[in-house]
Amino acid sequence: MKNLWKDSGGQAFTGGDHGQPTAFFWIHLALAVTSFVLGTLVGLVGLRGLRGSRRQKLPGLPR
Repeated sequence: MKNLWKDSGGQAFTGGDHGQPTAFFWIHLALAVTSFVLGTLVGLVGLRGLRGSRRQKLPGLPR
């Protein structure tokens, strides 16, 4: 996101200094947000799986 906002090549904004956002900006913003959300969800599923596998190995804990 930081690099997209600091785009000096003129692909992300028309009119130079953060004028109107272009389609390039909106598409890459959507890709970045989607990547962040999917990465967070996969990480949460992994943490739940890790916690679940540890819980099964410890005797005497309720499941």
